[in-house]
Amino acid sequence: MTAPRSVRFDEGVLSRLDRYVKEHPGSSSSSVANMFIDEALRAYEHPGIVFRPGPTGRRAALSGGPDVWEVVAALTAVRDEDPALDEEPLLLELSNVTGLTPAQVGVVLRYYAAYPEEIDERIALNREVADREEQLWAAQQKLLRKRKP
Repeated sequence: MTAPRSVRFDEGVLSRLDRYVKEHPGSSSSSVANMFIDEALRAYEHPGIVFRPGPTGRRAALSGGPDVWEVVAALTAVRDEDPALDEEPLLLELSNVTGLTPAQVGVVLRYYAAYPEEIDERIALNREVADREEQLWAAQQKLLRKRKP
């Protein structure tokens, strides 16, 4: 649910907001301001988390590190490989697999705990895209194979 609110922006901020909206067709000043304010508040609540643009949209990431969804996908893989791992060995293995420190893994898992639907949707979207790309690649390879006379 949205609620109207009057907010005053400095001239420079308005200018950059207008430029961003022009560069991103389909967006509006309201939607962009909402997105960036939401991201700033999430980053404030979860130090170490940043937001990055990409071909499938903006996504949460560890500052200087991988996307949150990538670490969570690695967590799932580690759990699937060894479901008996307790918390500490699980965190250590996840650190080994991702190359992140336990503190960095903690930042990611804290964000995931707060926004699981967002990250689960991102994982599902990336899985769908990967599956579609693999099918297209296989079809392309079939077209490129020499046919026997």
